[in-house]
Amino acid sequence: MTNFKAKKSNLKDLLAKRGMDLDSLERNTNIPRDQLDDYLSKRVMNLNNAMTISKELNCRIEDLYVWTAEEA
Repeated sequence: MTNFKAKKSNLKDLLAKRGMDLDSLERNTNIPRDQLDDYLSKRVMNLNNAMTISKELNCRIEDLYVWTAEEA
């Protein structure tokens, strides 16, 4: 069985590709700016926020992170 772990956020790159910034993402998703800042660096999104952000950025949830695969 393979387990996946979010290694690094792709949020900054995805925002740049869409011509968006964190302020507009905050406005469009109602996710607080400090939480979005955390997602850029260290904090992994909960599933609800990941779905909300992926829909806003028109991407898949999997696209929000660089993933590592580990065999269990």
